[in-house]
Amino acid sequence: MDGYGPTQIARILKSEQVVTPTVHQDRQNQKIRNALPAGPYDWNGSSVSGILERIEYCGHTANFRTHRQSYKIKKTIDNPPEQWMIFRNTQEAIIDEETFERVQELRKNKCRPTKTGKINLFSGIAYCADCERKMYYCTASNFAQRQDYFVCSTSRKKGTDYCGTHFIRAAVLEEGVLLYLQRLLWYISEYEDLFREKLGAKCKEENKKELTAKRRQLTQSQRRMDEIDRLFKRIYEDMVSGKITESRFDKLSEDYETEQAEIAKKIEVLKTEISQQEEDAESVDEFIRRAKKYPVLNELTPTVLNDLVNKVYVCAPDKSSGHRVQEVRISLNLIGFLLESFIAEMLNYQSRERTA
Repeated sequence: MDGYGPTQIARILKSEQVVTPTVHQDRQNQKIRNALPAGPYDWNGSSVSGILERIEYCGHTANFRTHRQSYKIKKTIDNPPEQWMIFRNTQEAIIDEETFERVQELRKNKCRPTKTGKINLFSGIAYCADCERKMYYCTASNFAQRQDYFVCSTSRKKGTDYCGTHFIRAAVLEEGVLLYLQRLLWYISEYEDLFREKLGAKCKEENKKELTAKRRQLTQSQRRMDEIDRLFKRIYEDMVSGKITESRFDKLSEDYETEQAEIAKKIEVLKTEISQQEEDAESVDEFIRRAKKYPVLNELTPTVLNDLVNKVYVCAPDKSSGHRVQEVRISLNLIGFLLESFIAEMLNYQSRERTA
């Protein structure tokens, strides 16, 4: 959450002389599977990665992580996560689930340090607003901090997918996002009920329409599944009675089975999306809870950014006025983009507070 990758974390643990898991187990007189490292503090990135992905630290137990092809073969094979069996709340949690899930999202957008060893807190979070691809963090050993910049990852490519104008200084991006979050957190602290009402109404209205459409699709898909079952029965009876040939029956049944398999997948996706959207109804309250953790925000840290912001989208600059004006759209965790009318109202409240 502080912006470090597994290899960097491994170096920190080694410098702080934290013993590795294998050494710790050995000192506790527990059975160890791996050979002891050369040094008790010789951490590596793969060990850190394994720890970051262990749901057990949230207080749950995950079974059926591996399997064997045969009882004669001792080598185990990893199962995909969807085949695991998760038993919840089996022991005391040492990491809250909210932090764990956010770390898994960050792990999907892995960012490597540059050749200089530098890494920016927006790496993996900054995206191009036009092509929606990642923006690259560019720096050099002789760069001052204000010279570091982000550029669209397509800027060095030739062809139609080219965003040559998407460029922003890292310091400018940080200053802008910090100011935005400072104003947002102030508004939430002063007008929490109004924020909840407006965001809740927005989410409720959008979710209501989407949920209605998805529930309708789900009902239609389930009806089609039942209809195919009836058609199976009918064509089988037609085949037995001689109305259709066996080869014709085989062809029809194959088509119906294929359709039924596709519908079954669609039903699972719809059920998951509906369940997720129903949970999102509580997302506004959760975001407010996160915002309250930062009553005063003087500095933008990776922890704050990863806690509150999902992605930032950098737009192409507008130079029509003679000045370079560049819009950055901020997608917040849990609640997404705030409407422009809401942001204008928020700034208006803050302006009135200052004049008062």
